[in-house]
Amino acid sequence: MTVPDESLKLKNQLCFPLYAAARQVVGLYTPHLKPLDLTYTQYLVFLALWEEDHQTVGALCDKLYLDSGTLTPLLKRLEAAGRIVRTRSAADERVVVVSLTEAGRALKQQAAEIPGAIAACVPLEPAEGHALYTLLYKLLAKEETPS
Repeated sequence: MTVPDESLKLKNQLCFPLYAAARQVVGLYTPHLKPLDLTYTQYLVFLALWEEDHQTVGALCDKLYLDSGTLTPLLKRLEAAGRIVRTRSAADERVVVVSLTEAGRALKQQAAEIPGAIAACVPLEPAEGHALYTLLYKLLAKEETPS
């Protein structure tokens, strides 16, 4: 029996701690999102729309690193729940614009405590969190700076 090459060991994979840490952090959101009847991905959509309402599906896909095949069914569920509306652009009917309803805007206040609650559960000092944030966006090849 041969010993696996070092490059094939789980502990040597960059993807594994990223994957495991992402699952762990996303899992922290569940008890906060469940009372709002939101999944984590739906929460991300709302974060983007609370920041800037009336966005195209394409713009949301770009911001959230999702494809339209993933985002469209999620948006349909949010629309059926009365939290968003999807309308065709008057300038180009191929373009769908996503807008918050009053119910969708009201969720913002209900979700206001979530970022602080999650930050309290993550065992990183602020400087470590900032460094991780910067490195992750570098991996995504997208420059972002926290506000």
